[in-house]
Amino acid sequence: MATRIAYALILLVNSIISWIMLTDWAVKKLQHVLLDYVDITCNGGACYGFVFVQRVNFALGVFHAVLAVCLIGVHNSRNGRSSIQNGFWGPKIVAWLGLIVVTFFIPDQFFLVWGKYVAVFGATLFLLLGLVLLVDLAHTIAEYCVAKIQEPDSARIWSILIVGGTIGMYVVSLAMTIVMYIFFASKGCSMNQSAITINLILLLLVSGLSVHPVIQETNTRSGLVQSATVGVYCTYLTLSAVGMEPDDQHCNPLVRARGTRKASIILGAIITFLTVAYTTTRAATYGLALGGSAQNSGHIKLDVDEEGDHSLDTAAVQPQSRREMRQEALVAAVNSGALPASALDDSDSDGEDEPSQRRGKDDERDATQYNYSMFHVVFLLSTMWIASLLTTQLEDHKGNDFVAVGRTYWASWVKIVSAWVCYAIYAWSLAAPVLLPDRFDY
Repeated sequence: MATRIAYALILLVNSIISWIMLTDWAVKKLQHVLLDYVDITCNGGACYGFVFVQRVNFALGVFHAVLAVCLIGVHNSRNGRSSIQNGFWGPKIVAWLGLIVVTFFIPDQFFLVWGKYVAVFGATLFLLLGLVLLVDLAHTIAEYCVAKIQEPDSARIWSILIVGGTIGMYVVSLAMTIVMYIFFASKGCSMNQSAITINLILLLLVSGLSVHPVIQETNTRSGLVQSATVGVYCTYLTLSAVGMEPDDQHCNPLVRARGTRKASIILGAIITFLTVAYTTTRAATYGLALGGSAQNSGHIKLDVDEEGDHSLDTAAVQPQSRREMRQEALVAAVNSGALPASALDDSDSDGEDEPSQRRGKDDERDATQYNYSMFHVVFLLSTMWIASLLTTQLEDHKGNDFVAVGRTYWASWVKIVSAWVCYAIYAWSLAAPVLLPDRFDY
């Protein structure tokens, strides 16, 4: 946990530094420190920190890329290279800062190409990964709740929770939709009107699809819980999109709201960076989507052949520790009468720790809880997203003031389209078992 928090903090600090570099004041100060080695003009036009933002995020991206390569094949903490992931924080911070310095020796033209093409592509992959994980989370939550309902002791309370939670999420989605129609869909705001209406239609479509008899026959756990989870998130994305767009068409009353503009911009930027850091850390440690270690998947897989025979897939069975094997042998001996029952009590006080105790220590000696290399690949993609978020349509910003993070039509449309893609991924997760039954015949 400390390791994940540390990497998230580095990403947060790096993002804040990038954002500060967007001010004309910071660019000129840095130019003075570098003895005018770096010019703030690019191709005859003002950069206003474009290349500086790309440099800072490129440096952190290279940092994570190097770590990803160094940690390939590390599956447990007994591997000597695992300390690279969880230790050496002093040298790693020095290396990160050193890479930032090195990037200033790279010509501006490289970062103009990198920022306009490569970083945008990586940012798209980062957003797509987040949407896939969200859909998977919706299914996981629903399956967990259904499993709890099937337990006699907790069926009543979990039934109340699942019904109340589903209704609550739909009510929140409806409330956000009404707010958007009232405040952001006035006359002449065709973009907002279309985005809000399409989001509402898609929410109704996936809700109906999730309870369709054909879908229910294939996946009995499919239902409104998943649709409500996906719907409330996508509605929030749409609300965030219309709430952060520019106000040149007088469609965003939040921009015209009274209050300290600079304070709201600073608070919005910090919240954005905190959200990205948290999302990145969660996505990077999500083993199911990233090929994580099998420590948390110690289930026995049974394959059913065409004749109906069950065969044990030994490749899916995790090797037992000597402690577990010894315990099973003792239980068998006690059951057969060869040993007294007290032998089991004696065995509990010696030897290596129980599996639950080892999991509590979280030392990852048996297996890592997430794929170390993929962890850093996700962080690499997140640096591209931050750079793209800060620099797209940056030419509209002039002067010393802070940039309002995400307040561009590009960022708004990214969120709107992301919501549509999220609906599509969820709909496909429902329809795929019906359309491709052979692929899901387990």
